[in-house]
Amino acid sequence: MFQPLKGDDIVNRVGGRFKLTALIQHRVRELMEGSRPLIERGSRSDLEVAIEEVSQGKITIEMPAETKSAKTDAQE
Repeated sequence: MFQPLKGDDIVNRVGGRFKLTALIQHRVRELMEGSRPLIERGSRSDLEVAIEEVSQGKITIEMPAETKSAKTDAQE
């Protein structure tokens, strides 16, 4: 298991395990397609880089604007 994933801090910061998994998966895909890492790669894999980027707060998950307005409309 990767060290940053052992605690609940990273899960709480992102907003839950599902969002964390989706964020890491999305970032790994970007790295595999050639995106530049936001941290020093060293000899780490794409997965390790993505987890470390999330752990350091370099990337976050953003909800689309239409989703937010749909929730507001549903509450009214």
